[in-house]
Amino acid sequence: MAIQLLPPQLANQIAAGEVVERPASVVKELVENSLDAGATRVDIDIDKGGSKLIRIRDNGAGIAKDELALALSRHATSKVHTLDDLEAILSFGFRGEALASISSVSRLTLTSKTAEQTEAWQAYAEGAQMDVRVTPAAHPQGSTIEVVDLFFNTPARRRFLKSDKTEFTHIDEWLKRIAIARSDIHFALTHNGKLVRQYRPANTEIQSQQRLAQICGRAFADQALNIACEHDGLSLSGYLQSPHDRVITDTSFFYVNGRLVRDRLVNHAVKQAFAEHGIEHQPGYVLMLALDPHQVDVNVHPAKHEVRFHQSRYVHDFILQAIQSALLQMPTLALSEPAIHDAADNAVMFESQTSSTTDDIFTETKADLFTPATAERAINSASPFGTMHVPGKNRASFGGSSAAVKPSYGKKPVTSASTGVSKTAIANYGQLLQTSVSRDDKHVNEVSLQSSMPPLLSGAHWVICQDDTLSLLPFKDVLLAVRKAEILIKLTNGLVSQPLLMPVAIAVDSDWSETLPARDQLLRQMGIDLSIRYQQLIIKKVPPYLRESQLAIVIPEFLQWIALEQPNDSAIADWLAKQSLVQFESAQSVWQQFCLLDDTIKQTVYAQATDLPWQTWMKDN
Repeated sequence: MAIQLLPPQLANQIAAGEVVERPASVVKELVENSLDAGATRVDIDIDKGGSKLIRIRDNGAGIAKDELALALSRHATSKVHTLDDLEAILSFGFRGEALASISSVSRLTLTSKTAEQTEAWQAYAEGAQMDVRVTPAAHPQGSTIEVVDLFFNTPARRRFLKSDKTEFTHIDEWLKRIAIARSDIHFALTHNGKLVRQYRPANTEIQSQQRLAQICGRAFADQALNIACEHDGLSLSGYLQSPHDRVITDTSFFYVNGRLVRDRLVNHAVKQAFAEHGIEHQPGYVLMLALDPHQVDVNVHPAKHEVRFHQSRYVHDFILQAIQSALLQMPTLALSEPAIHDAADNAVMFESQTSSTTDDIFTETKADLFTPATAERAINSASPFGTMHVPGKNRASFGGSSAAVKPSYGKKPVTSASTGVSKTAIANYGQLLQTSVSRDDKHVNEVSLQSSMPPLLSGAHWVICQDDTLSLLPFKDVLLAVRKAEILIKLTNGLVSQPLLMPVAIAVDSDWSETLPARDQLLRQMGIDLSIRYQQLIIKKVPPYLRESQLAIVIPEFLQWIALEQPNDSAIADWLAKQSLVQFESAQSVWQQFCLLDDTIKQTVYAQATDLPWQTWMKDN
């Protein structure tokens, strides 16, 4: 078959297959054009989920009469002109394909007026017809684009559209994401003539919090940690879900120079930072990264959903250390209101009467909180970025309510007006209540042993040196004890269920139809959601401790076990802990949690250590 050039109409429709996936894609491209034009207000009108009408109105710079027809041509853009421009893109659009692609699969009308013109002009294009008609019109400064009968000339594409409600939901969700990043813009969204969303400009901190609550939910906004870090041309700002908020949320928004993208690098950095605080699920976040546009390539995906960093590892470490800084500067001990008042009465005595010996012991234990000074040392020692100050308001759950905390490495802790006692003192006193400080030498040696993580041999054994005994403590045994203790605490109120991305279906056993109803309460307590349909067992939800397990093997074995007996909480916790050993957790985090366990549990674990005959080795050598 002979090689030949594609007709312009066909080329536009092929491009539309990449750019115009559904009505939400049209809204995205057109609203981004409005933002590039400097609009401060954007009104979006939708009819029938966008399949009938999409109208975007803005008050931007507008398009001159002589450029209206050119704007609907393929590869026509005002954003880039040279190869150097392509390597440093800060605008949303740059390819010049959106308007041409949209007009090739719809009936498009573009009305616009610039500040220099005395009248507005209107351009009309329909389907595969390349000729554009330009006529006078009445319109204020700015632009209005109407997209009517989307995919009217491509029936196959139109059949793939979902219901009007589903398509509008995609539009609504996308607008939420852009409304967070551009809080200075007034957005209004209507569907079938009814106002559905209105995001007013947020020019103050209170207004920003209101918009965040409107989009991400009040619970997220009230407890979110505010983060703002800068280092060597990199700037990270936004919000993190508080570690005290254990609600699983789908708020995971990441922006690069204002552009919403999907990046696994960020998910990994956030999860790694929170894992050190015992958070097992993916926390919610709204993070905005700003950097030199020469250091990021945005021209790597047809829909511009992905970017490529020139120094991806450096960016990952910067985000990780910024989040760790924010977490280190928040209160880590949540006390009830009565506990705060009780602690306040005793904190003065604690600060004035605690001896230097007790202070040394207390400071060495892992029960001690990170203070601003220790946080700074920890970050400087572990990070190539140096001190990363997180200014602004960090919200954390303290005393059952949201307390504003303004941490600073160079300032003293914020004091309580009612008691005159610092919150750090109250928190330290609360920790001291949980730490049995004894003066006898044996206990001092034990605390010294726990003050820092011992050496880890081959990632499998901790090397424990106590008095004249040298022993190897299996990492697996310590992790098992930590997980079991954690699960036992959570089992009291029931474990959190996490839905599987894809439900697991396995052949059903004849006995399971009786086992599921009989053990329904136990399964609910463990966060396991099972059902039987069409001779198959459907696994829908499991607790986070089973997420990495082979569910098709583990769940049937578990059902056989509970069919024969009703296990107690200790047995359940032990079983779940063993299943979760495949999940990664840092050695430092495991050791910190282990040091906070009850002495009886720790002694049981220590008893499993293997003593090394080092005296015999020394004599023989």
